[in-house]
Amino acid sequence: MPFWPRAALPALLTCLAALVAACGSDVPIVRPPGAAPAAPPPASASAAPPAKAKPGIIRPLARPTGCSYTATEPIGLGQALNVAVGGSKICVFGNFPTTRLVVGRSGTPQAPIQLVGDGKTTVHGISVDASYVSISGINSVNADAPGVALDGHHITLENAFIGNPRNNDGDGIRFWGSDIVIKQNTIRNTRNIRAHADCMQTFATDAEHQASQRITIDRNRCEDIDNTCLIVEGPNSEAGDGSGVGATTDIRFTNNYCQNRADQALQIDDARNVVFTGNELAGPIHHAIALQNRSTGAKVSGNKLNPAVQFEVGMDDSSRPGYQGPVPGGAP
Repeated sequence: MPFWPRAALPALLTCLAALVAACGSDVPIVRPPGAAPAAPPPASASAAPPAKAKPGIIRPLARPTGCSYTATEPIGLGQALNVAVGGSKICVFGNFPTTRLVVGRSGTPQAPIQLVGDGKTTVHGISVDASYVSISGINSVNADAPGVALDGHHITLENAFIGNPRNNDGDGIRFWGSDIVIKQNTIRNTRNIRAHADCMQTFATDAEHQASQRITIDRNRCEDIDNTCLIVEGPNSEAGDGSGVGATTDIRFTNNYCQNRADQALQIDDARNVVFTGNELAGPIHHAIALQNRSTGAKVSGNKLNPAVQFEVGMDDSSRPGYQGPVPGGAP
């Protein structure tokens, strides 16, 4: 067996480490005491880029700055909400497991009220009864349903996780009003053994629950949903409890992921000019969209369907005027 002088051992081990690294072996590299780790090899120019996150999946966000108020506990949050005015930016950080975020003060067209979290902020539900309000990066977990309620005009909800809403109808999001934007949120695990638990819902039954117009629902994920991903009931819906006031119109449901267990993904009753395009329907449902009771002017295109879906659109005769999309396959 060759004998190596002790003084030569560090140099030998350094050479051996370089040789193993160059060969790409999985053998652990042994370095002499005190030697610095070898620099990693440069990345290959042909290496595949990291996979992009799916739309709607919520990640921790950059911590917001420029806050008018910062709330880290319930009393401070309540105080900030009570004094907010147009242009206020309320930054909310931490976990509020028993506190529902309730917004009752409106901003202005030029200066909305902003409520922002860091994507890890958690509250016990969100309610907005105001206009010109935006909410981003604040999650609603284990709330008394709906997980989020939006009632007003020019409201934006984005970058939120809404999980496990319970009681009442078990809905994830309910909305009423106009110019509402619901984008890049994840709604998961809606349940109710006594009623249908939807990902999102709107209805027009009285002055407090008005008809909705110009609603944008884009790049959201509805996951593990008991009933529909979206149910829309206008003021003259077949449910028979509508107010008869106004009209539900211009709802865009685009680029969303929908995994649900009802017969259809979208149930549209007495709503005009609904756009349903670019969505992925992952559930083994009967048909994708149901149009009934004069839900005219609908446009359906570019959706990806589970192979188990029997047809994309079900429609009654009253909803055919102005329709653009695949040939209806049956009743709504």
